[in-house]
Amino acid sequence: MTTVTRPTTTTRPILSTYRLQMRGDQFTFADAEALIDYLDDLGVSHVYLSPILTAAKGSTHGYDVTDPTTVSPELGGADGLSRLADAVHQRGMGMIVDIVPNHVGVDDPTQNAWWWDLLAHGRDSAYAPYFDVDWTLDPDGRIVLPVLGSDDDLDDLTVDGDVLRLGDRTWPLATGTGSGSGRDAHDRQHYKLISWRHNVCGYRRFFSITSLAGLRQEDRAVFDATHVEVKRWFDEGIVDGIRIDHPDGLTNPTLYLQWLRELTGPDAWIVIEKILAVTEPLDPTLPVQGTTGYDVLREVGGLFVDPTGRRALTELVDTSGVDHGQMTTMARELKSRAVTDTLGSELARLCRTIVAATGEDHPDLPDAVAALLTHVGVYRSDYLSLSSIMPVAVAETISEAPELDEALAIVTAAVATSPEAAARLQQLSGAATAKSMEDCLFYRDARLVSLNEVGGEPEWFGVGKAEFHDRNAVRAKLWPSAMTTLTTHDTKRGEDVRARIGVLSQVPSLWGELVGAWLAATPAPDTGTALFLLQNVFGVWPVTGHVTQELRDRLHAYAEKAMREAATHTTWNDPDGDFESAVHAWLDAVVDGPVATELTSLVGRLDEYGRNDALGQKLFQLTLPGVPDVYQGTELWEDSLVDPDNRRPVDYAMHRQALNTRDHNKLRVTAAALHLRRERPDTFVSGGYRPVLTDGAAREHVVAFQRGDDVVVAASRWTVRLAESGWGDTTLNLPAGRWTDRLTDREFTGRVAIADLYGDLPVALLERNVD
Repeated sequence: MTTVTRPTTTTRPILSTYRLQMRGDQFTFADAEALIDYLDDLGVSHVYLSPILTAAKGSTHGYDVTDPTTVSPELGGADGLSRLADAVHQRGMGMIVDIVPNHVGVDDPTQNAWWWDLLAHGRDSAYAPYFDVDWTLDPDGRIVLPVLGSDDDLDDLTVDGDVLRLGDRTWPLATGTGSGSGRDAHDRQHYKLISWRHNVCGYRRFFSITSLAGLRQEDRAVFDATHVEVKRWFDEGIVDGIRIDHPDGLTNPTLYLQWLRELTGPDAWIVIEKILAVTEPLDPTLPVQGTTGYDVLREVGGLFVDPTGRRALTELVDTSGVDHGQMTTMARELKSRAVTDTLGSELARLCRTIVAATGEDHPDLPDAVAALLTHVGVYRSDYLSLSSIMPVAVAETISEAPELDEALAIVTAAVATSPEAAARLQQLSGAATAKSMEDCLFYRDARLVSLNEVGGEPEWFGVGKAEFHDRNAVRAKLWPSAMTTLTTHDTKRGEDVRARIGVLSQVPSLWGELVGAWLAATPAPDTGTALFLLQNVFGVWPVTGHVTQELRDRLHAYAEKAMREAATHTTWNDPDGDFESAVHAWLDAVVDGPVATELTSLVGRLDEYGRNDALGQKLFQLTLPGVPDVYQGTELWEDSLVDPDNRRPVDYAMHRQALNTRDHNKLRVTAAALHLRRERPDTFVSGGYRPVLTDGAAREHVVAFQRGDDVVVAASRWTVRLAESGWGDTTLNLPAGRWTDRLTDREFTGRVAIADLYGDLPVALLERNVD
């Protein structure tokens, strides 16, 4: 194979990305290489790979990296990556890679040489500084590993040569410690095996996942060691940019990003998986292009949610015995519980750090920390732009619970004087937010589940036109190269599923009437659970009404995850088999009974409107300020639910055929927008953003904006209410010149009737003609 000279980043501007989920058993570098011509024809500028460093054997996602110094041999190794890069560059395209700096996989110690060495040598290991170990947790200074099903498993340990064995699991034996019984040998090791049910962990982990151990990236030696391969990619021109997974989990994200910028050089495109609260700005001093786009996902999806449906959908939820007005209170209670229970080990370590830093203790320290964090509405608040968050949270906490004043004084003293205490408080804050909101509350709130998305805020029922325009104008000025997205490997429902569910905001009374009848005819074990699941079932229900066994299995898998994440009747750690079986039986009754017939009828009535909104949000995401990412397969209609459902294989033969025929509306919109970005890069990179207003009776149903001086984008919304009245006298006033719709080839000038603008599609992508 002829090796091409790889161009510099500046010769291939990043105009769009296409996310590929790499899997050694399903989709390797060779498979990606075979797709490059298709992605080029689609109009993509950069291929975007999920994590590709060596991960746990059989990993289906790559975030459990076991060796950050090598490219995964299961994917094709360094040679396979090089061949893929050459194929990409021959097309004039570029490549982006997702990296995972916060943690490594330690589930099987034999697969992680650094972790194995740490367990074998303890504090004397050369890799001891790499991991954030709590050396004070055990009185004997051993690393506490919560990996046993029961403490009684210690009696089943055996010495097998130079390892300690329990079934098919092994741990290293320190030199000269293998005599006697397995338990005897265990007691002489640098680690201590305990049951996971104690909820005690001897190292910083990723949220509450003990199989992922945190790395000390604040140590420059650790940073250098874990980024040697990443540095090679940039030195050799293999990649143009990187996506940083969960930087908020690091001890010092700002310092890490500064070092990363030094490593990659000034031209590399760096985006961070930073989940912003609705009121949270991204710190403008960070040396990155922006976030990975969950903020845009909320704004674009919310734009198509009809605010008139809020009251009826809220009342429907209230009939289930869940007062939706108490959701804010519930959110705070769940966050407090996450801090004290789920993350109790992290809280205890933080409290020990606070005491060590101040020399003061107080019996209310744990309660004070938990209460304080319920008033912190962001993942972490130690970015420069968020300097007022913590003082306000302290004031609110003391106002609400003055008896915690003395304990909070100790906390704030520690934070002011101990960088370790400050960092651990922030790390706990982010983990508690994730565990209480995205991983719990979002599975309880059944009002409109399309709002329950990573980066979303269900209490904000949709996004108004004014907010939408203002946020995009700001993004065009401050973060014009941030990533925008609609679907990721972490979204809880795919973009088209959310679009269809969002239509329920336009027909809330109809939905409430039907659901009431369905639950009367097919009673559920729990009304709240049923209301939540029914919206998701509606979101993926086939128009034909034919539920395949595959779809049935997917619905049951989703129901299990949703029930356990909600944690109202059953949990991952303590599943209630009777309740879960009852819900599964009810779900089968829905699929097989009279409810299915009515679901099919309802989908038949509303699917058109869901597809209209799906096209609108897709076109907007592809043309708003920022760099749009197309998640694998979403150029066609998709019905994915939460992971691992959204990582199913994509039928690219079908996608190629659809691209060749251009008879699929969503692909037609996607390809047109991507190619227009290629043709007019300045328009989309630096062309700014201007709202375009409409006139007429139905003007609230149109959203339009201009990019540069040569592109106007428009889409319809809330069109169920237009079924009888139509567009009437509603018009869009185009800027001077002749404009051609890239989707229909029709030409327009001046004031255009919306009824004429939307021919066979509910969207328009207009470019100014060159006279």
